[in-house]
Formats: sequence, C-alpha cells, structure tokens
Amino acid sequence: MKRIILFDGECNFCDYSVQFIIKRDPKGHFQFASLQSDIGKELLKKYNAPQAMDSFVLIEGNHCYFKSSAALRVCKHLKGAWKLLYFLLVVPSPLRDIFYELVAKNRYKWFGKKERCILPSVEERERFLVDRRKE
Repeated sequence: MKRIILFDGECNFCDYSVQFIIKRDPKGHFQFASLQSDIGKELLKKYNAPQAMDSFVLIEGNHCYFKSSAALRVCKHLKGAWKLLYFLLVVPSPLRDIFYELVAKNRYKWFGKKERCILPSVEERERFLVDRRKE
C-alpha cells in the first residue's frame, strides 16, 4: 500500500519528525514530500484536503489523514515500542488533537523555521517525491 507523508518543509520540528520516521522505518513504508512542493500541493488537491493545510498529512491508500490521526497511523508502522501509540486512535480525535494543535501552533516559536528544506542523503533521496519534469 502506498503511504505518503506530507510535512511542513520550513519547520525544524517537522524536519526532525521526518528524520525520526526514516530511522524507524527500515522497510521503507513511507515516502515524503513537503506541503510547499508542487507534488505536495497536487496531492492535497487530489485528496480534497484544505489547500491551506500547514501540518502533518498522511495519505494511505485512497485515504487522507490529518493531525493526530495521521501521526498515530504512522506509529503503527515504526519499529520498536512506537507502534503501541497506534492504540490511542480509540481516543476521540477532538481530544487527541488538543495536544497536537498546541505543538503545531507553537512549532516555529519552539523549534524554529528554515528558509528551505534540507536535502536528504543519497540513501534517503529515493523516499522523497519530486517532480521529475523539473529535473
């Protein structure tokens, strides 16, 4: 099944989160694209997501998940005890999203913002979606 994570490419915390996922996803379940990229914008449009979306998005199969639902679904596929967090999906999303939104609203203030995305290593590059027409 195709799993794509869309992330804020300007956010230091989001970049750290992508690196965290890559390290705990040795089977390569996930591919990545920044929300600011053309591919990110196209995917948001394809899945009828809000175009102003500025936080973590998971596209899994034909479904699009946001906020804590996206993060917890990612945890299910990570190695180690992280997969246990998946069971928090039984908590209603409005309650889960309170913590998620607190971090999301303050992520630039707490973790900083970057001018552009960090280039992935050669090994990681194949996991990032890019518009091949522009290469």
